[in-house]
Amino acid sequence: MAYTASDLSVLAYANNFTLWHYATIDTTLDIEGAGYFNSASDMLRVNDLIIVNIDTDGVPATKFYVVTGNAGGAVTIAVYV
Repeated sequence: MAYTASDLSVLAYANNFTLWHYATIDTTLDIEGAGYFNSASDMLRVNDLIIVNIDTDGVPATKFYVVTGNAGGAVTIAVYV
């Protein structure tokens, strides 16, 4: 599937850091694929944290991701550990 802008929302913002929430029917493979959040490049900043509810219509899971890069409209994320 694809990123859906209306499913991304701000939970908290302070000191140039944003905590986001995103819920999707997409799988982990989709989300962790290259460019999944590119359409949100104008909002996401490096070091922002995204809590993602994954595969909400299948086998649901929750993962935390950190934005590791955002340049030229290309957003990269990594699992937050």
